[in-house]
Amino acid sequence: MDKSIETIALHGGYKPGNGEPRQVPIYQSTTWKYATSEDMGDLFDLKASGYFYTRLQNPTNDFVANKLCEMEGGAAAMLTSSGQAANFFAIFNICEAGDHFITSSSIYGGTYNLFGVTMKKMGIDCTFVDQDLPLEELQKYIKPNTKCVFGETITNPTCCVLDIEKFAALAHNNGIPLIMDNTFATPVNCRPIEFGCDIVTHSTTKYIDGHGSSVGGAIIDSGNFDWMASAEKFPGLTKPDESYHGLTYATAFGKGAYITKATAQLMRDFGCIQSPQNAYYIQLGLESLAVRMPQVCKNAQKIAEFLESDDRIAWIKYPGLKGDKYYDLGQKYCPKGTCGVMCFGIKGGREQSIKFMDSLELVTIATHVADCKTMLLHPASHTHRQLSDEQLKEAGIPADLIRFSVGLENPDDIIEDIKKALEKI
Repeated sequence: MDKSIETIALHGGYKPGNGEPRQVPIYQSTTWKYATSEDMGDLFDLKASGYFYTRLQNPTNDFVANKLCEMEGGAAAMLTSSGQAANFFAIFNICEAGDHFITSSSIYGGTYNLFGVTMKKMGIDCTFVDQDLPLEELQKYIKPNTKCVFGETITNPTCCVLDIEKFAALAHNNGIPLIMDNTFATPVNCRPIEFGCDIVTHSTTKYIDGHGSSVGGAIIDSGNFDWMASAEKFPGLTKPDESYHGLTYATAFGKGAYITKATAQLMRDFGCIQSPQNAYYIQLGLESLAVRMPQVCKNAQKIAEFLESDDRIAWIKYPGLKGDKYYDLGQKYCPKGTCGVMCFGIKGGREQSIKFMDSLELVTIATHVADCKTMLLHPASHTHRQLSDEQLKEAGIPADLIRFSVGLENPDDIIEDIKKALEKI
């Protein structure tokens, strides 16, 4: 990365020419005009680059995807309609019926359900593992049909930090890629590709947008994984695609093979495109991301230390606390700070935790996280309510767990609100 992350956040992805708009333009158009049938045909055959239908690609989306790609240190990227769509595409791009993949069990409840229920119905099997197991134990879960390994940089909502290098070793020792959701850390605080990750995903709805204005997702490919070296495992990339006249992505597109396939096949068939308007909002969020994240982490650290010192708090998990189980991994992979999200429980259990939430005035209950405003929710009642008690336990989510997402307010105001709520219960 030649330029600093702050500079890329402002100038990456879009280079206006003389007399062109300084801000990324919104191409709010479904289609593009071409002079001849052959011009259009070359685009459909992937012989030429350009735009013909927004369901596949749009210049506004590509400008923003390119900026994120540069910030993550990747080779190619694409936007999707949501973070869920990004994680689905990331896996489904290399897995099909009869395949298997491994994921940490400590992941976002929606992703857990996507992997363990919906994709299972599609014939793709998934094994959920304890991400803290040693490498030799994790190796036991690898099968002949295992196609990738998945994890979150900082897990939602349990705030565990993934040992990226260990998971990268697990993947690469078996000739498969590591896919990681980097939503909470963002490329400002962690660039997983630098530690061996092959493919990065984001829910751009969170810190990247930062203002609760637009739902979106992104996939960034490092371009480092050699698909041809494991050709038999990934026929979709290494064998001719009959839906594109026998084109082989890995040989035709090199480092852009994975994203080209995801666009030409999955976006074509599923249509989970992000709207240009939402991409524009994400672009605005990216411009301030490198300024917002340090302040969010500073605020969160102060609030976490307050909660840790309060006798009414039963427990707290935040990687920035020196006594936290993941403090050392946090320092290794996120030395500038982890994120603004923490989780804790109130003494008295689940019911007291709910009473505490209902007693807050400044901090709002919302099905959202990683925003510029402070908010919280109770995963067992909200985001993870589809999980059984056994699944909640497997995912490391106690019934009293409160997910608390610190924003950009004055931290003293947030602490005062917490104090008043604790006094009410």
